Amino acid sequence: MQQHTHASNPPLDSFGRLLKQWRSQRGFSQLDLAVTSQVSQRHISFLESGRAKPSREMVLQLAEVLEIPLRQQNLMLTAAGFAPVHTETDLSAPEMTSIRKALDFMLRQQEPYPAIVVDRYWNLLLTNQAANRLLSAFISPEELQAHFYRDGKVNLMRAMFHPQGFRPFVVNWDDFSVHLLQRLQREAIAEGESEQSQALLTELMSDPGIAGVWHAAARAAQNTVLLTVHLKRGDLELQFFSTIATLGTAYDITLQELRIECLFPANDQTEHHWQQLLKS
Repeated sequence: MQQHTHASNPPLDSFGRLLKQWRSQRGFSQLDLAVTSQVSQRHISFLESGRAKPSREMVLQLAEVLEIPLRQQNLMLTAAGFAPVHTETDLSAPEMTSIRKALDFMLRQQEPYPAIVVDRYWNLLLTNQAANRLLSAFISPEELQAHFYRDGKVNLMRAMFHPQGFRPFVVNWDDFSVHLLQRLQREAIAEGESEQSQALLTELMSDPGIAGVWHAAARAAQNTVLLTVHLKRGDLELQFFSTIATLGTAYDITLQELRIECLFPANDQTEHHWQQLLKS
């Protein structure tokens, strides 16, 4: 009697399953991916089902077309049976000297306004003097040490959402907290889900008050051109908007995941109060 076999679904951590997830997330059909990557649709189908095994070059070619982050490219290579190719170098390493100089230059040039460098998980890596002044104006160094230091770094998302952090001083808390959560969620989706990013989002959402704001059915339309963070403590009142920069053409995971955020006064009152704070 002739027997028929059916291909089972590939494991969750297989290359085929990862490829299909990223293709779907990027909004590509198999035909779209085939045309863009110059690979036959039949071969794409076979790769996703596990009926074909990719070469190392094929993994990197498809990852480039789908704009998959370097960290996730390493995972796909591993799933396909190859060694990772992208390094993850500590920012303090000697080979990062030129990058550190560039980052330090940008931070200095942002004075007298705050500027910070964070990693993918919003851990604070570098600051300028103005950023340190802003932090200390609302959170004492002792409180930072006690509540927000983990593995030698301050997590700015935790510092923003914690009752002993910035949260009590954010006037537009409902709007700004939703903005931060949406931003964190978008970054997690765009750069690939990870246990660490999901754990951070879950932690922030565990507060019933935060969950209530997040799941609000309707939101008032913004009447300004930019959402600012509005901070107030006693007589000190500040409103900042921010710009975010990344490093181009990064081939190292650490560098690809760096974010340089610069704050600017949103109005003349903030400019005045900020200058007064710097003189005090």
